[in-house]
Amino acid sequence: MFTGIIEATGTVATFDARPSGGVRLVVETALPVGELPLGASIAVDGVCLTVVDRGPGRFAADLGPETLACTTLAALAAGDRVHLERPLRLGDALGGHLVAGHVDGMGTVLARRPTGEALELELSAPPVVSATLAPKGSIAVDGVSLTVNRVEGDRFSVTLIPHTLAVTHLGAKKEGVRVNLEGDLIAKHVGSLIASQVAVQVAAEVDRLVTARLAAAGVKPAEPASEARASLSLETLRKHGFA
Repeated sequence: MFTGIIEATGTVATFDARPSGGVRLVVETALPVGELPLGASIAVDGVCLTVVDRGPGRFAADLGPETLACTTLAALAAGDRVHLERPLRLGDALGGHLVAGHVDGMGTVLARRPTGEALELELSAPPVVSATLAPKGSIAVDGVSLTVNRVEGDRFSVTLIPHTLAVTHLGAKKEGVRVNLEGDLIAKHVGSLIASQVAVQVAAEVDRLVTARLAAAGVKPAEPASEARASLSLETLRKHGFA
């Protein structure tokens, strides 16, 4: 678990393909990563990775096919800068918001608008992320905890204050560049709960309508109503447009 408060930036030292099909990423940083135990978690541009090797001023992590397919880390190259955050410990201050390090999707920088000493970024978001967005809500962009300004469909905007511009590399992101997005953890779970409750209500209503239609036609259901309800799933309801 992380907070989205970037501790430092690192520099990609090597990004080498592995015989297994993944990639070994080595990052150089001023963080005391040599103190991390093997198997520890670390967030790299918002992606939770496992430390598989470490030493003074550098650490290594392996990227599997799923990480390479679903995040911007696949486009890294030697010399690129990345955001770094070590995991939250019990008792630490929660300065940003709860960030799992599990990227929901990739967005794209659509526009950059200077506002005094700050910079406003407008970004696109895939549906799985846009469903969690709300004005004044939280979102992690490349691992950085930010407050959502406005939401318009699949677009949203955030403001980078001077401090954020100084300690992250978000200010260097040009239009068209892709970024890692993680929606607010609480919003995601509340949304899932609401969807599940709606699915239960829809299933009950479908069961009632089907039973009534069969009764009106003088047909006895082939299975008890309780079994009919049990056979309905959220996936089936979505497939047929009910959820």
